[in-house]
Amino acid sequence: MPEQPPAAIRVRDLHKSFGALKALRGVTLSFPRGQTTVVLGPSGCGKSVLLKHLVALERPRKGEVWFDDQRIDQLRECDLGSVRRRIGFLFQQGALFDSLTVSDNVGFPLVEHGIGSTADREQRVRRVLRMVGLEEKYRQMPGDLSGGQRKRVALARAIVLDPEVVLYDEPTTGLDPITSDVINELILKLADELGITSIVVTHDLASAFKVADHMVMMHEGKVKLEGAPEPFRASEDPIVSRFLKGEANPEELAEIERVQAQPRAIRSA
Repeated sequence: MPEQPPAAIRVRDLHKSFGALKALRGVTLSFPRGQTTVVLGPSGCGKSVLLKHLVALERPRKGEVWFDDQRIDQLRECDLGSVRRRIGFLFQQGALFDSLTVSDNVGFPLVEHGIGSTADREQRVRRVLRMVGLEEKYRQMPGDLSGGQRKRVALARAIVLDPEVVLYDEPTTGLDPITSDVINELILKLADELGITSIVVTHDLASAFKVADHMVMMHEGKVKLEGAPEPFRASEDPIVSRFLKGEANPEELAEIERVQAQPRAIRSA
Protein backbone atom coordinates (compact mmCIF):
# COMPACT_ATOMS: atom_id res chain seq x y z
CA MET A 1 0.00 0.00 0.00
CA PRO A 2 1.55 3.38 -0.99
CA GLU A 3 2.48 5.72 1.82
CA GLN A 4 0.01 8.54 2.37
CA PRO A 5 1.28 12.14 2.08
CA PRO A 6 1.37 14.16 5.30
CA ALA A 7 -1.94 15.54 6.52
CA ALA A 8 -2.94 19.12 5.74
CA ILE A 9 -5.71 18.94 8.36
CA ARG A 10 -6.42 16.33 10.99
CA VAL A 11 -9.06 15.92 13.66
CA ARG A 12 -8.95 13.72 16.73
CA ASP A 13 -11.89 12.35 18.72
CA LEU A 14 -14.28 15.14 17.69
CA HIS A 15 -17.58 15.36 19.55
CA LYS A 16 -20.29 17.93 18.86
CA SER A 17 -23.88 18.13 20.09
CA PHE A 18 -26.77 20.48 19.41
CA GLY A 19 -29.09 19.92 22.35
CA ALA A 20 -30.02 16.24 22.33
CA LEU A 21 -28.67 15.75 18.81
CA LYS A 22 -25.18 14.20 18.75
CA ALA A 23 -23.83 15.45 15.42
CA LEU A 24 -20.27 14.12 15.82
CA ARG A 25 -19.40 11.16 18.02
CA GLY A 26 -15.67 10.60 18.23
CA VAL A 27 -14.51 11.42 14.68
CA THR A 28 -10.79 10.94 14.00
CA LEU A 29 -9.56 11.67 10.46
CA SER A 30 -6.55 12.90 8.49
CA PHE A 31 -6.90 14.77 5.20
CA PRO A 32 -3.83 14.09 2.98
CA ARG A 33 -2.06 17.13 1.55
CA GLY A 34 -2.48 17.61 -2.17
CA GLN A 35 -5.29 15.09 -2.45
CA THR A 36 -9.08 15.33 -2.80
CA THR A 37 -10.92 13.73 0.08
CA VAL A 38 -14.65 13.18 -0.37
CA VAL A 39 -16.84 12.84 2.72
CA LEU A 40 -20.00 10.89 1.95
CA GLY A 41 -23.08 10.05 3.96
CA PRO A 42 -26.83 10.56 4.25
CA SER A 43 -28.38 13.85 5.35
CA GLY A 44 -27.90 14.51 9.04
CA CYS A 45 -24.86 12.24 9.45
CA GLY A 46 -22.53 15.10 10.48
CA LYS A 47 -20.74 15.86 7.18
CA SER A 48 -21.31 19.61 7.05
CA VAL A 49 -20.81 19.96 10.81
CA LEU A 50 -17.42 18.29 10.41
CA LEU A 51 -16.51 20.64 7.54
CA LYS A 52 -17.28 23.72 9.64
CA HIS A 53 -15.00 22.44 12.39
CA LEU A 54 -12.09 22.35 9.95
CA VAL A 55 -12.15 26.15 9.67
CA ALA A 56 -13.36 26.79 13.24
CA LEU A 57 -16.84 27.97 12.23
CA GLU A 58 -17.95 25.41 14.81
CA ARG A 59 -16.07 24.46 17.98
CA PRO A 60 -16.07 20.89 19.33
CA ARG A 61 -17.46 19.92 22.70
CA LYS A 62 -14.50 17.56 22.90
CA GLY A 63 -11.57 16.76 20.63
CA GLU A 64 -8.92 18.54 18.57
CA VAL A 65 -8.57 20.16 15.12
CA TRP A 66 -5.08 20.64 13.67
CA PHE A 67 -4.03 22.64 10.60
CA ASP A 68 -0.45 21.65 9.77
CA ASP A 69 1.18 21.67 13.20
CA GLN A 70 -1.13 24.26 14.74
CA ARG A 71 -4.12 23.37 16.86
CA ILE A 72 -6.93 25.72 15.79
CA ASP A 73 -10.05 24.66 17.72
CA GLN A 74 -8.91 26.60 20.80
CA LEU A 75 -7.75 29.75 19.00
CA ARG A 76 -9.54 33.00 19.75
CA GLU A 77 -11.59 34.44 16.90
CA CYS A 78 -9.13 37.32 16.52
CA ASP A 79 -6.27 34.83 16.02
CA LEU A 80 -7.99 32.77 13.32
CA GLY A 81 -7.49 35.24 10.46
CA SER A 82 -4.07 33.94 9.44
CA VAL A 83 -5.41 30.36 9.39
CA ARG A 84 -8.58 31.17 7.45
CA ARG A 85 -6.57 33.00 4.79
CA ARG A 86 -5.03 29.62 3.96
CA ILE A 87 -8.40 27.84 3.68
CA GLY A 88 -11.04 28.57 1.04
CA PHE A 89 -14.68 27.64 1.69
CA LEU A 90 -17.32 27.07 -0.98
CA PHE A 91 -20.66 27.26 0.81
CA GLN A 92 -23.56 25.07 -0.27
CA GLN A 93 -25.67 27.94 -1.62
CA GLY A 94 -22.71 30.01 -2.83
CA ALA A 95 -23.45 32.82 -0.31
CA LEU A 96 -22.83 35.65 -2.77
CA PHE A 97 -23.74 39.23 -1.85
CA ASP A 98 -26.64 40.10 -4.17
CA SER A 99 -25.96 43.84 -3.88
CA LEU A 100 -22.35 43.52 -5.11
CA THR A 101 -21.09 42.90 -8.63
CA VAL A 102 -19.33 39.66 -9.51
CA SER A 103 -15.95 41.41 -9.29
CA ASP A 104 -16.74 42.91 -5.87
CA ASN A 105 -17.95 39.53 -4.59
CA VAL A 106 -14.78 37.78 -5.68
CA GLY A 107 -12.55 40.60 -4.45
CA PHE A 108 -14.28 40.87 -1.07
CA PRO A 109 -11.73 38.67 0.81
CA LEU A 110 -8.87 40.75 -0.61
CA VAL A 111 -10.46 43.96 0.66
CA GLU A 112 -11.34 42.38 4.01
CA HIS A 113 -7.72 41.32 4.57
CA GLY A 114 -6.26 44.54 3.15
CA ILE A 115 -4.36 42.76 0.38
CA GLY A 116 -2.93 44.66 -2.60
CA SER A 117 -3.73 47.91 -4.36
CA THR A 118 -6.92 48.41 -6.36
CA ALA A 119 -5.05 47.45 -9.53
CA ASP A 120 -3.53 44.37 -7.89
CA ARG A 121 -6.92 43.23 -6.64
CA GLU A 122 -8.49 43.66 -10.07
CA GLN A 123 -5.74 41.56 -11.62
CA ARG A 124 -6.22 38.76 -9.07
CA VAL A 125 -10.00 38.83 -9.45
CA ARG A 126 -9.76 38.60 -13.23
CA ARG A 127 -7.25 35.74 -12.93
CA VAL A 128 -9.50 33.55 -10.77
CA LEU A 129 -12.61 34.38 -12.82
CA ARG A 130 -10.63 33.30 -15.88
CA MET A 131 -9.83 30.03 -14.13
CA VAL A 132 -13.54 29.26 -13.66
CA GLY A 133 -14.42 30.48 -17.17
CA LEU A 134 -16.33 33.62 -16.16
CA GLU A 135 -14.06 36.62 -16.73
CA GLU A 136 -16.67 38.09 -19.09
CA LYS A 137 -19.13 38.27 -16.14
CA TYR A 138 -16.79 40.63 -14.24
CA ARG A 139 -19.21 43.57 -14.06
CA GLN A 140 -22.50 41.67 -13.84
CA MET A 141 -24.72 41.22 -10.78
CA PRO A 142 -25.28 37.78 -9.22
CA GLY A 143 -29.00 38.00 -10.01
CA ASP A 144 -28.16 37.97 -13.73
CA LEU A 145 -26.34 34.64 -13.49
CA SER A 146 -27.51 31.05 -13.66
CA GLY A 147 -27.21 28.79 -10.63
CA GLY A 148 -24.12 27.12 -12.02
CA GLN A 149 -22.48 30.47 -12.80
CA ARG A 150 -23.19 31.71 -9.29
CA LYS A 151 -21.52 28.60 -7.88
CA ARG A 152 -18.47 29.19 -10.09
CA VAL A 153 -18.24 32.82 -8.96
CA ALA A 154 -18.37 31.59 -5.36
CA LEU A 155 -15.57 29.15 -6.17
CA ALA A 156 -13.50 31.99 -7.67
CA ARG A 157 -13.98 33.90 -4.41
CA ALA A 158 -12.91 30.81 -2.43
CA ILE A 159 -9.55 30.67 -4.24
CA VAL A 160 -8.77 34.38 -4.64
CA LEU A 161 -6.52 34.31 -1.55
CA ASP A 162 -4.50 31.43 -3.05
CA PRO A 163 -5.46 28.99 -0.28
CA GLU A 164 -3.68 25.72 0.44
CA VAL A 165 -6.96 23.95 1.24
CA VAL A 166 -10.46 24.38 -0.24
CA LEU A 167 -13.54 23.06 1.59
CA TYR A 168 -16.55 22.27 -0.62
CA ASP A 169 -19.95 21.94 1.07
CA GLU A 170 -22.31 20.06 -1.32
CA PRO A 171 -20.85 21.82 -4.40
CA THR A 172 -23.29 20.26 -6.90
CA THR A 173 -26.52 20.60 -4.88
CA GLY A 174 -29.36 22.07 -6.97
CA LEU A 175 -27.44 21.83 -10.24
CA ASP A 176 -28.36 19.78 -13.30
CA PRO A 177 -26.03 16.88 -14.25
CA ILE A 178 -24.15 18.81 -16.95
CA THR A 179 -23.55 21.85 -14.75
CA SER A 180 -22.57 19.54 -11.89
CA ASP A 181 -19.92 18.00 -14.12
CA VAL A 182 -18.52 21.46 -14.85
CA ILE A 183 -18.04 21.93 -11.10
CA ASN A 184 -16.41 18.50 -10.85
CA GLU A 185 -13.99 19.41 -13.64
CA LEU A 186 -13.12 22.65 -11.84
CA ILE A 187 -12.39 20.76 -8.61
CA LEU A 188 -10.02 18.49 -10.55
CA LYS A 189 -8.46 21.43 -12.39
CA LEU A 190 -7.74 23.40 -9.23
CA ALA A 191 -6.28 20.37 -7.49
CA ASP A 192 -4.03 19.65 -10.48
CA GLU A 193 -2.94 23.18 -11.45
CA LEU A 194 -2.70 24.75 -7.99
CA GLY A 195 -1.85 21.70 -5.88
CA ILE A 196 -4.80 22.48 -3.62
CA THR A 197 -5.88 20.05 -0.92
CA SER A 198 -9.62 19.59 -1.47
CA ILE A 199 -12.18 18.33 1.04
CA VAL A 200 -15.56 17.74 -0.57
CA VAL A 201 -18.72 17.01 1.40
CA THR A 202 -21.40 15.52 -0.84
CA HIS A 203 -24.08 12.89 -1.30
CA ASP A 204 -23.71 13.12 -5.10
CA LEU A 205 -22.16 9.74 -5.92
CA ALA A 206 -21.26 10.56 -9.53
CA SER A 207 -19.35 13.62 -8.33
CA ALA A 208 -17.75 11.74 -5.45
CA PHE A 209 -16.27 8.95 -7.55
CA LYS A 210 -15.11 11.37 -10.24
CA VAL A 211 -13.05 13.67 -8.02
CA ALA A 212 -11.97 11.53 -5.04
CA ASP A 213 -8.46 10.32 -4.27
CA HIS A 214 -9.58 9.38 -0.77
CA MET A 215 -13.09 8.71 0.58
CA VAL A 216 -14.79 8.77 3.96
CA MET A 217 -18.26 7.42 4.71
CA MET A 218 -20.01 8.87 7.74
CA HIS A 219 -23.04 7.42 9.50
CA GLU A 220 -24.78 8.80 12.60
CA GLY A 221 -21.87 11.06 13.52
CA LYS A 222 -19.16 8.41 13.16
CA VAL A 223 -16.71 7.30 10.47
CA LYS A 224 -18.12 4.11 8.95
CA LEU A 225 -15.51 3.48 6.25
CA GLU A 226 -12.37 5.23 5.00
CA GLY A 227 -9.96 4.56 2.14
CA ALA A 228 -9.47 4.61 -1.62
CA PRO A 229 -12.59 4.86 -3.85
CA GLU A 230 -12.59 1.32 -5.27
CA PRO A 231 -12.96 -0.49 -1.90
CA PHE A 232 -16.12 1.54 -1.35
CA ARG A 233 -17.69 0.06 -4.46
CA ALA A 234 -16.83 -3.44 -3.26
CA SER A 235 -17.88 -2.94 0.38
CA GLU A 236 -20.18 -5.60 1.79
CA ASP A 237 -21.14 -3.48 4.79
CA PRO A 238 -24.95 -3.17 4.51
CA ILE A 239 -25.00 0.53 5.46
CA VAL A 240 -22.34 1.45 2.89
CA SER A 241 -23.85 -0.81 0.23
CA ARG A 242 -27.38 0.60 0.66
CA PHE A 243 -26.10 4.16 0.48
CA LEU A 244 -24.19 3.52 -2.74
CA LYS A 245 -27.20 1.77 -4.27
CA GLY A 246 -29.64 4.42 -3.04
CA GLU A 247 -31.74 1.90 -1.14
CA ALA A 248 -33.88 2.67 1.93
CA ASN A 249 -33.05 0.65 5.03
CA PRO A 250 -35.51 -2.05 6.20
CA GLU A 251 -36.53 -0.10 9.31
CA GLU A 252 -37.62 2.90 7.22
CA LEU A 253 -39.59 0.69 4.85
CA ALA A 254 -41.25 -1.11 7.77
CA GLU A 255 -42.28 2.25 9.29
CA ILE A 256 -43.79 3.37 5.97
CA GLU A 257 -45.75 0.11 5.75
CA ARG A 258 -46.95 0.52 9.33
CA VAL A 259 -48.18 4.08 8.74
CA GLN A 260 -49.88 3.08 5.47
CA ALA A 261 -51.60 0.17 7.18
CA GLN A 262 -53.18 2.29 9.92
CA PRO A 263 -55.89 3.98 7.77
CA ARG A 264 -56.81 0.61 6.24
CA ALA A 265 -57.18 -0.89 9.72
CA ILE A 266 -59.37 2.03 10.84
CA ARG A 267 -61.59 1.75 7.74
CA SER A 268 -62.08 -1.97 8.23
CA ALA A 269 -62.89 -1.65 11.94
